[in-house]
Amino acid sequence: MFKNTDAFSSFSVNDLEKAKEFYGKTLGLEIVEKPEGLELHIAGGTRIFMYAKINHIPATFTILNFAVDNIEKAVGELTKRGVRFEIYNEGDLKTDERGIFYGGGPKIAWFKDPTGNFLSVVEKK
Repeated sequence: MFKNTDAFSSFSVNDLEKAKEFYGKTLGLEIVEKPEGLELHIAGGTRIFMYAKINHIPATFTILNFAVDNIEKAVGELTKRGVRFEIYNEGDLKTDERGIFYGGGPKIAWFKDPTGNFLSVVEKK
């Protein structure tokens, strides 16, 4: 039924202005304002929609993964822009002091947007 249907992902935030600043300026993504919210334009034609929700509860899982060529460089750049990476030291989930996980599989580092949603940078293999 949906084989040839265009689809897009969406998620909520509690403050569209903060989201616009973070996703547009801090992360450098193209943002289009719509009457219902904000549309992120990601490389390759991907569209992701953000909408305001008064009783927003942040996702407890990663909602967006940004594939990068060099995770150390990406983490360094984002840190300079004020992004704080999550530090984990629980069981098999251990990151270094910058927040980068090297424990098998791709290198990955998690951070949150201003409304608490989890995002990540993940190194391409």
